[in-house]
Amino acid sequence: MMDEKKRFIQEFVPGKQVTLSHVIANPDPGMFENLGIQQAGALGILTLTPSETVIIAGDLATKAADVNLGFLDRFTGSLVIVGSVSSVEMAMEEINRFLSETLQYTPSKITKS
Repeated sequence: MMDEKKRFIQEFVPGKQVTLSHVIANPDPGMFENLGIQQAGALGILTLTPSETVIIAGDLATKAADVNLGFLDRFTGSLVIVGSVSSVEMAMEEINRFLSETLQYTPSKITKS
């Protein structure tokens, strides 16, 4: 009997949502080196759809708290912000609040590790 190959199809369904919103407090210093970004007390990781939303989120983050943008990709919707734990949390809260209340996005629970 011949092994059948399985085929997976991924679809991108446009929606207005914060898919992932996670804070990594006190990450291992090697993580910053591997990511090629400046070392800080915390990383904030977001995934947003539509992907161009990261431009708005990056602007909100830097205006809401003392954070820097570690990575922003308008094609995949990925955003990484860096700063102190409290600053990253404050920026993440503002991003979720603004997108939810003003732009009617579905927010994400902010998780932390």
